[in-house]
This record gives sequence, C-alpha cells and structure tokens, in this order.
Amino acid sequence: MEKIIDVLKNVLENETLITLSLGDLRRKSNPYSKVVLRPVLLQGALSYQMEYHFQNKVTHKNLSKEQSLELCMELITDIFKQVNLFSADADYQILASNPGKPKIMKKAPTKKMPSLSHNQEKQYIIPDHVPCDFLIRLGVMDQNGQVFQKHYAKFRQINRFLEIVSDVLDSLPDKAPLRIVDFGCGKAYLTFALYHYLKRKEKKNVEIIGLDLKEDVIDFCNCVAQDLKYEGLHFLKGDIAEYSEQETADMVVTLHACDTATDYALIKAVGWGASVILSVPCCQHELFSQISNGLHTPILKHGILKERFCSILTDGLRGLKLEEQGYDVSMIEFTSLEHTSKNIMLRAVKTGRKSTAAGEEYRRLSEYWHVNPTIDRLGDLQTID
Repeated sequence: MEKIIDVLKNVLENETLITLSLGDLRRKSNPYSKVVLRPVLLQGALSYQMEYHFQNKVTHKNLSKEQSLELCMELITDIFKQVNLFSADADYQILASNPGKPKIMKKAPTKKMPSLSHNQEKQYIIPDHVPCDFLIRLGVMDQNGQVFQKHYAKFRQINRFLEIVSDVLDSLPDKAPLRIVDFGCGKAYLTFALYHYLKRKEKKNVEIIGLDLKEDVIDFCNCVAQDLKYEGLHFLKGDIAEYSEQETADMVVTLHACDTATDYALIKAVGWGASVILSVPCCQHELFSQISNGLHTPILKHGILKERFCSILTDGLRGLKLEEQGYDVSMIEFTSLEHTSKNIMLRAVKTGRKSTAAGEEYRRLSEYWHVNPTIDRLGDLQTID
C-alpha cells in the first residue's frame, strides 16, 4: 500500500495530477462501475472533483487534497483493482489485485496540464451570481443573483433550453415581430426565459403567447410580465386542441403537454407554418390500448415495457409525420435522466422539402403495429408555406 500512497501523494502534493481513473471492479454488484478524479478550480482555489459513473447517471463530489488521497486509497482497497493515472511528469498504471503487492508501471507523460479556468463555472447563457429579473421574481435566485440550491436543477434546465434555442436561432425568419406560442406553459419559467433571451440578449422584436389551462397560473404570469415590463409577452387560459386565436407562428414550443395535447400542438404548429418546433412529449398513453402485434406479445404483455415502447413508437411516428410535411427532425436529450425520465426533445426545423419516403415509412410502421395516432391528422392539413 505504501507504494501506491507514495505515487498518489506525490502527484497531489506537487499539483501535477491531470486525471486519475479507477476501474476493474472487485465485485460486479457495486452500484458504480468507474470513478474519475481530476483537478478543478473552485472560487479560485485548487480542489479535486470525484466523478462516479453509474449505469444511467454521473454524480460528482468536490474534495480537498487530503480527502482525495484518503478516498482513493479506500476505493483501491475495497472497490477497484486498477488505476490509470496521468500527471504532468509521468503516466502510471497500477494493478492492485493485491493492494499490498501492487504492480506499478511508469511511462513518460502523454498528456499536458489543461487550463483549469474552464472548470470554475459552466458558462451559462443566463449566468449564476448575476441578478436576472424574472428568475428573482419566480424564486429561482435571490436579489444578489445567487441561485437557490433547491432550484438549481430548474436553473440548469432553463439554460439547457436556451442553448437549444440558440442552435436554431438562424432558422427563424428575419422579420419583426417574431410570433411564438408556448403551449402548456405552466408557471412559465421557460417562456420568460425565451422572452429574456430573444428580447434582452438578442434584441429581437417578439410577440410570445403562453397558453395554459390553470387560470390562477395565467393570472400570476401576466402579473409578473406586466411588473417586469415584458411588453409583447402575454398569457392566455385555454386548451391546446381548441386554441384558434393565432393565424401564424414562427416558433412553437410545447414542453410536457400530456398525451395527445402534444399532437394537437404539433398539428397547429405545422398548420401555421412554424419555422421551428420544440416539443418535449409527456404521458404518451394513446397507443397503449391500440398497439397489437402477435410476434411481440411476449414483450407487450408486460405493462411497464409496453408503456415505454408505446412512448418510443409515438414519438417516432410524430417525427416521421413532421418529416413528411417538410421538417428536419432531431430527437435530442433535453435534461438529464437524473432529473426526469421525460427527457427527449423533438426538435423540428422547417426546410420545405416534403418527404414521401417518410410518409411511406409512417404508413408501414403504423400498419405493422395496428395503431392510428392523433398525429395522423397532420396529413389532412393545408399548411402555410
């Protein structure tokens, strides 16, 4: 053990560690399969971040130099049999099946010390520690711009959403005002964020409508928008399927609209000729009672598997239908699975190039599974070009 301690202590005390990876489990039942240690700057001081790799998530723990050494030794003794260590002075591979008699191989360094400046904080579109009026009003951060710890997941979600919006910004038409509809806006964290980003940061003339069924939520959001003088941002009470006050829209957002409400939002978006559609579906129940395929009965007889598969099939059919109507469609991760299982975003950008091939794939797939989803009505629309 002393030999391993000497190597680790040397790179930590001399601050030459680039990265350290622990692997080769002693027991396959261990909940995480790999651990990585790397230096980071926290508030200007050198610390070390331990990264635990689970099957569906990665977690982090920030440590001091002493804590890092102690925890690494515990992990080598109890959990892992192999260490790959890269430092500014040398590369090490440590085989520790028997920690008391490890095999340590040392080679010339292959990696350069990285700049740690990028590790201080992620560069968010809406930064932490900088007061933002709507986030303060909605209770995400305090008056000094400090994000409340319990709302940090929401803060990250808001910035992830804005990153996605920034990626499609060039696909929006060069016109004023840009008309945007947010279906099922809820408390409207993302609706306010969208207005803030487009109006305040990108200096675009926008008109944004947020629609939701809850009257008290709508009243609250309108009050906040008025207090913050967010001109061009309005909230209406209404049902997605019945909403007809809009004639055109350049962008449609629908996040976590339940079941077929997502389909109605997509249908309206295409009918309005929206250049960009951002949709995170939720609660896809419609196909559960329709789907039928004898070959896959051994899978579909399990309710939990049937439910998950129906969600995938529903979104796959939605994507094909949008492609048929002239959209370039991507399925991207919206938020980490650690926070919600509803983490797939359907991002559609209008190209105007309709795809008969996608329409044929849609037909074959729906016939194979004997389903008739609401999105099928998209083919009956007279769209705006």
